[in-house]
Amino acid sequence: MSISTTLGDGGQTQLGDRRVPKTAAAVEALGALDELGAALGFARSLAGSERIRRRTEEFQRALFEVSATIGAPASAVGEGGRGVSAEFVAAVTAEVRELEGREGMLTDWALPGGHTAAAAYDLARTACRRAERTLFRLAETDRPPAPETLAFLNRLSDLLWLYGRLLERESGVDGALRRGDDPPGSAGI
Repeated sequence: MSISTTLGDGGQTQLGDRRVPKTAAAVEALGALDELGAALGFARSLAGSERIRRRTEEFQRALFEVSATIGAPASAVGEGGRGVSAEFVAAVTAEVRELEGREGMLTDWALPGGHTAAAAYDLARTACRRAERTLFRLAETDRPPAPETLAFLNRLSDLLWLYGRLLERESGVDGALRRGDDPPGSAGI
């Protein structure tokens, strides 16, 4: 067995039970989800919080479920696929609400880079937004992902931003975009 089959050299790849162009919307979506999973893995490897590491791994595993619904034949997953459950999305939403309700969490935009793990979560957040956009494009051109999948990616990007801020705060890093004497609408430039 080899991972290098050379079958994709001509610009086609195997997707479920069919060969499709590597530029197909489903292949783009799978690539974006793969990129997100890798970015989450990198962020998880840097996070000092065991709880955040554990949750991040859960999100990575959920992304494999989402990818399986996109890559499988429609007959194997049904309309919209399995992906993630509404209960899972509700749990992510509840975590977002809990973190954003903490004192000082939503006082300013963040300037990524003041803390290594937080910056990795900011990078993962941007990959998550791209994955979300590719799945919406997929919905316009192929079989639509389940609504829970789209909601999961939307909430996940919010949660990743909050994880970055939480890691900064727990490390005593001020990642705020503006400084105390900057007027509103100014980055102090």
